[in-house]
Amino acid sequence: MLCLRRQIFSLPLAFSGEICYNRDITARKVLNALNASVKDTLRYIYNLCDEYEGQGLQVKNSNMSLRDYAQFSIMKFMFYMADSDHTISDYEVDLINRTLGFSMTTDYVQRFVREHRISADAIFDTMLSLLTVFIVADIQNEARHGSTALTLLEFLDRMGLEFITSDGRCDDSQTRAMALLMLRLKNYRTAYLRSWKKLGRPLAPALDRSIESRPPVSGMDKPAPVPVSPQTEQAEEAKPEPEPEEDTATLEELLQELNDLTGLTKVKEDLNSLINLLKVHKMRADRGLPQTEVSLHMVFSGNPGTGKTTVARMMSRIYRKLGVLDKGHLIEVDRSGLVSGYVGQTAIKTKKVIDSAIGGVLFIDEAYSLTAASGSNDFGTEAVNTLLKGMEDHRDDLVVIVAGYPELMQDFLDSNPGLRSRFNKQILFEDYTPEELADIFSGICGKSFYEQTEEAAACVLEFFKRRTEQKLPGFANGRDVRNFFEKALTNQANRLATLSEVTDKDLVTITLDDVKDVELF
Repeated sequence: MLCLRRQIFSLPLAFSGEICYNRDITARKVLNALNASVKDTLRYIYNLCDEYEGQGLQVKNSNMSLRDYAQFSIMKFMFYMADSDHTISDYEVDLINRTLGFSMTTDYVQRFVREHRISADAIFDTMLSLLTVFIVADIQNEARHGSTALTLLEFLDRMGLEFITSDGRCDDSQTRAMALLMLRLKNYRTAYLRSWKKLGRPLAPALDRSIESRPPVSGMDKPAPVPVSPQTEQAEEAKPEPEPEEDTATLEELLQELNDLTGLTKVKEDLNSLINLLKVHKMRADRGLPQTEVSLHMVFSGNPGTGKTTVARMMSRIYRKLGVLDKGHLIEVDRSGLVSGYVGQTAIKTKKVIDSAIGGVLFIDEAYSLTAASGSNDFGTEAVNTLLKGMEDHRDDLVVIVAGYPELMQDFLDSNPGLRSRFNKQILFEDYTPEELADIFSGICGKSFYEQTEEAAACVLEFFKRRTEQKLPGFANGRDVRNFFEKALTNQANRLATLSEVTDKDLVTITLDDVKDVELF
């Protein structure tokens, strides 16, 4: 098994092979040995961040310094690895603290992971942003330091392996999580460099001094190094929302992007009708004709994975291009982002979120959870009342979209007399068909620089035909596709690990063997 991990991760394992993981005897020695070698590498990475920031490189849409972003990204990576077996141990938290110089408790780490829902995609997006900076710096500096992007990847390899072997055995779930994440990051670097050498330009649509990447998941952009007490939560000043980057896409391009989404036929019809109404509304305003008030607040109802968040993000950009919103940014929250556990704090917390969304779209996922347990001791009702007041106070520069399951969203609208009158547009996101789910899978493969064999594509379609017919409780539409893709990549990694030589073609090809035995629960 150790040899197999060497093949998968390709990293020096001497420090791990010499250590016996006996908690009672050598745990402290393990940490000391690890930190002696790791901290030098980590310090080197931080120094590179300072140098690259001095060259004008930074992560787009982040108001942190590059060094702080690197530290927080690595912290989240370690949180993800610690939780990938669904058990965060005291040893793992001690490893995080000693590596990064923190003093977090196990309870705090568990709560942070639970509240922020650190997923494989979220970690990939976050680490991809940092990795892209290092790749571009290597290109611009002509690898003056060697491949610093590889240094970052090797550091993550090493830390991931430490979590995998932290209890003296190889946990399959942690090994799969690590193999999948690192394979995606390494494939991205390979494809980026190949694109640069072939075309003389990067994969991103535009490359300036601010590095493009997919936007990080909302609620995970800023570190929270210590738990917040009711006193500090009240005293803490809300940080100003950074000005959004200029969106270079035209309105026509954004509309085409919306209409090119797989499936969602009725959704696109309803939204295009709304957009046409806004276009005419703007024409009347430009010609001095009387205006009628148009409510833009909406309810997105649908089962999980039907594209509600994706469409909300697109609509925020479209609203900006139409001149409806000044900034057009999207703030995404759920109950935990609005409701506090202390008396008098929910209104303050909700108001801060509203203020951060002014000029853009506030997207509240699982909004029904705010009123599902309504009562005298539940603060969700206070959040709803504060939200309604904020919508009234900022009717001209704030759009609120609430989302959730269809039946539960009707209960949400009935819970307060002011909700139905303000959310008078309801958009139903229907479940995807098997063919649409297979198309989504093909799209994910293409964006991640993979291709399917014909046999694999046929197998994927058959899988989603069975999946949609069964409609098991865990069925999650597009999220099922993402989970299927991750399991297929894990199978591919296990298959490639047995080969004596792996070609470039092997790295980007998903075969029938990779998909035929995939199961989702």
